[in-house]
Amino acid sequence: MIKKNVLLFIVLALCFLSCTKQNTEKHKVGFSQCISKDDYRKAMDYEMMVEASLHPELELTIFQANGDIEAQKSHIQFMINNDFDVIIISPAQSDPLVEIIETAFNKGIPIIIVDRKINTDKYTAFVGADNMEVGRNAGYFIASSSINNANVLEIRGSGNAFPKMGRHLGFHEVVDNEPNIKVPYSFDVEDFERVSQILDSIHKTPIDYVYAFNDNIAYDAWKVAKEKGVEKRINFIGVDGLSGLDNGIQLVQKGILAATILYPTGGDEAIKIAMKILQDETVLKENILNTTVIDYRNAKIMEKQYERINKHQIDIEKQQSVIRELENTYSTQSNILKWLAGLLIISILLAAYSIFSQYKLNKKKRTLELQNKKITVQRNQIKSIAKEVKKSNEAKTNFFTGLSHEFKTPITLILSSVESMFENKAIKETKLSRDVALIYNNSKRLLRLINQLLDFRKIEDRKFTLKASEVNLYEFSNHIFKDFEREAEKRNINFSLHANNKDLKIYLDRDLIDKVYFNLLSNAFKFTPNNGTISINIVDNPEKDTVNIHFKDSGIGIPNKELNSVFKAFYQGSNNNQSSSGIGLFLSKEFVELHKGALNVHSKHGTEFIVTLHKGSDHLKSEEIIYEPDMVDDSLIRYTDDVDYHEGNFTETETKDNEEHYSILIIEDNLDLVTYLKGKLAADYLVYTSDGTDAIDKALEHIPDIIVCDVNLPEKSGFDICKTLKNDLRTSHIPTIILTAQSSKESYIQGLQSGADLYLTKPFSYAILLQSIKSLLYNREKLRYYYINNIYRLDNSEDNFGPFEQNFISNINELIHNNLDNSNFSVEQLADELNISRIQLYRKMKAISGISISDYIQNIRLEKAKVLLNETTLTISEVAYATGFSSPSYFSTSFKNKYSKTPKAYRSNK
Repeated sequence: MIKKNVLLFIVLALCFLSCTKQNTEKHKVGFSQCISKDDYRKAMDYEMMVEASLHPELELTIFQANGDIEAQKSHIQFMINNDFDVIIISPAQSDPLVEIIETAFNKGIPIIIVDRKINTDKYTAFVGADNMEVGRNAGYFIASSSINNANVLEIRGSGNAFPKMGRHLGFHEVVDNEPNIKVPYSFDVEDFERVSQILDSIHKTPIDYVYAFNDNIAYDAWKVAKEKGVEKRINFIGVDGLSGLDNGIQLVQKGILAATILYPTGGDEAIKIAMKILQDETVLKENILNTTVIDYRNAKIMEKQYERINKHQIDIEKQQSVIRELENTYSTQSNILKWLAGLLIISILLAAYSIFSQYKLNKKKRTLELQNKKITVQRNQIKSIAKEVKKSNEAKTNFFTGLSHEFKTPITLILSSVESMFENKAIKETKLSRDVALIYNNSKRLLRLINQLLDFRKIEDRKFTLKASEVNLYEFSNHIFKDFEREAEKRNINFSLHANNKDLKIYLDRDLIDKVYFNLLSNAFKFTPNNGTISINIVDNPEKDTVNIHFKDSGIGIPNKELNSVFKAFYQGSNNNQSSSGIGLFLSKEFVELHKGALNVHSKHGTEFIVTLHKGSDHLKSEEIIYEPDMVDDSLIRYTDDVDYHEGNFTETETKDNEEHYSILIIEDNLDLVTYLKGKLAADYLVYTSDGTDAIDKALEHIPDIIVCDVNLPEKSGFDICKTLKNDLRTSHIPTIILTAQSSKESYIQGLQSGADLYLTKPFSYAILLQSIKSLLYNREKLRYYYINNIYRLDNSEDNFGPFEQNFISNINELIHNNLDNSNFSVEQLADELNISRIQLYRKMKAISGISISDYIQNIRLEKAKVLLNETTLTISEVAYATGFSSPSYFSTSFKNKYSKTPKAYRSNK
């Protein structure tokens, strides 16, 4: 209860502190400016802003129409709609704004007209100078300045606004009564180009004065006169009298204008009248501003006054800025003080509450500390036990995984031996073939069980990566279907495969989905009695992006209460009386879900498993898709009881003594496997062997054509041996096949990084190994052919050999070319330059190009000779010596043996 009261008090205190009155309502005053580009209008705007800054309670908004009547109307309408307190208007013309001004006035909004009058009396006040008086002042100035007769050029303003008409009428009111003053030219500013024409004829009709509507027009007229060279003969009079660069007062001081008539902007006066209206004071409707003549006598004084006014205005702005800062500071400090007072009160209350709470907490703390000590002791005991259990489990799992890997090598020997037995006609043509097939099938089953256990470990460690490729689903299913046909025939089971779209192709990992099929079909055959039914039905859903594969059997089924448990690891059904590992369905579900699919089960009159896979490849990551088919997996080579094997020719044929054999170095520490491979390969290849301890020395000694290397070796791993040989110039060209029981992605990547050309996992098919050896040697022969036909090239940057071979050939070519004319340059010198022995140079060059190093050097010399015979006029003897031949006769003989023509005949036929 105390806690609730304290919190309520804190909330009320905060509300009190935050509720401060804001008496900062401002009056909105809007000003519609008709033109904003000339200095006169800018001065008007500036005076308004300065005056408005003296009244913090006033908010001034200036709208610029830039001479657009419609824009000015929209500005006034906006101010009407948004409840402006006072509207100030400087109209561009007398008539267009009358209607909207009267509308605003009739709504009760005070209207102040500045500078120019309009043709209505519905406004609150007018502020501006008397334009008639401006014109009179100009006339009086000319009359008082003229001693003799004077001719005046008058340039009026534009349009029919009041300022133009008033200044014109007031001027003529004076000069028309002066007999010595004439106005031979009077026109609007739109005809300004007449000024130039009039000044061209100034000798006929002299012009003594130019009276212009404003200072800018007068200044422009002076510029024209200056171009004509008559500016000193004429007195220029303008209107406005503004201060600043190239404005009236400065032009008078420079002597450009004889005089300017002061025409006050009325900006500050308009704001003063607006404030009186807002304060409910009485204001005059007509507020006429005084005007005067500014000439050389008072221009300096007027400028000083303007400067003093501007200085005062700047000082006022600074003072206002300081005042605002002080007000903000005061407001901030006041709020801080209130908050501090509130926080002090809250702190006192909280302190009291905390003391009370601390008493209770200390009491509970003592109880909890005792409990924590007990829990800590128990937790440490559990952690210690968990570590020991984890360590024990890891040791068991690693031992089991390692042992499973060890099974693969003897299984490889069994499978390979069985393959060889199929070749024996004495076995093929007798009933022994069934026994051999039985051995093979059970070996494969044993291999599958081992692979399932290894897959389970991978699934636990999340180390599986999809390698999906596009597959015809029906053909893929039919391939597996045929493996079980023999079993179905034996047990008289109606086994069928159906598909509503036999051309459907989807992306899947063949190896993983193969295991799913095998697990589901093995379970179906295991639990379906003789004379039963098993079917595979592939259903393509055209309207969906999925395909369903139904595996249905008429077996014993699964109890409904156990359907949710069949996919758990090591689960054994209550009606399952057969031995089972309990991980097949668990792995199957994991493999399907890796494909972003689903595996479901129904059981009614048997069991039905439904595999759902996605069509297309959008559900897969780019790294999970391979665009070329995988290498043939030996698990896909199917054996049944009565298959007649013709797929791989494993017959060991005796080779002829005079044949030249490729050489193979087998690096393997399993004596049985070495004996088996040597016995199979010796018929076609020269075989060297090593148990791994002397593998590198044997490779450097024999420089074999190909190397087959295991990974788990006594001293160095196969990866290290491969990397060492690939980084040695003497052996870097030799193709290497890694042979291992490790099938993980990491091991495969490590094999490729070590430089291996091929990676085969145990147990492997001898047929695949033999074909891999042939393919690598065939590809090497193609590269040899390329080198033989490009022997004279120095740049090998585009070759397909590795970087060591490219550098090796480039270095040899460079050394030969540098010594091309040296007949004493020998193979021994070349080997010395390359830092290898003569025999190693011979063997490596023979392996790369298929020819001896001496023939290679001579071929380069002869190729260069051909170029010299084609492109130079050297004699045969000069060509012979230039290409390093000891005599012209030896050169001619060698050339004819190579190209079937003598050098002379070759040149004559060119």
